[in-house]
Amino acid sequence: MVTRQKGRTAQKITPRSLDSAALAYLRRYATSAANLHKVLMRRVQRATYAHEEDLSNGAALVDALVSRYLKSGLLDDRAYAQGRTASLHRRGLSRRGIASRLAAKGVASEVIDEVLLQLHNAYDEVDFDAACNYARRRHLGPWRSKERAERRRRDLAALIRQGFSYELAVRVIDAADITALEAELRGD
Repeated sequence: MVTRQKGRTAQKITPRSLDSAALAYLRRYATSAANLHKVLMRRVQRATYAHEEDLSNGAALVDALVSRYLKSGLLDDRAYAQGRTASLHRRGLSRRGIASRLAAKGVASEVIDEVLLQLHNAYDEVDFDAACNYARRRHLGPWRSKERAERRRRDLAALIRQGFSYELAVRVIDAADITALEAELRGD
C-alpha cells in the first residue's frame, strides 16, 4: 500500500524494496557503507512515519542489507576511498579537503590515512600538484589570461579556501608562467 505524505509517496519498507533502492543508488553513485546506510535510513524514516510503524524494524533491515553488501564485496570502503581520493586530487583538493570529504561520507579514519599515504607515495608534493590542478581548472595565477596582478588577492584566497597553505598558494599564484610551474612539478 502506498500512502501520500506532503506530496511525496512513501512506500512500505520490505527487504525487497530496500534491496531495490540500494541497488538503484549503487548503480548511480559510488558510496561508502556508512553513506548507503544513511541514505537507506532516510527512506525508512519517511516510510515508518507515513505508515506509523516501528523504526527499529526498518533499521534492522538496513543493517542486514549493508552487512550483506559488505560481505559480498558490493560495498568496499577502501576501494571507494581510493577512487574518490584520486578524483578529488585531480580536481585540486588538498589532503585536508580530501580527508574531510571522506570522513563526511563515513569512511573510517584508518582507511583515510591509508589512502592519503598512497597518494603521498604517488606524488612528490601532493598539495603542490593539487594546487596546480585547481589553479589550472579555475584559471588562476599563471593560467589567467588577463588582469593577473589585479586578481592576485582573489586567486590566493581561492587556493587558501581550498585548504592550501598561504606559502603554497603564493608559490602557485606568483609563478612566472605555466612552463615554470610544470617544470617544478616534474622536478626539473
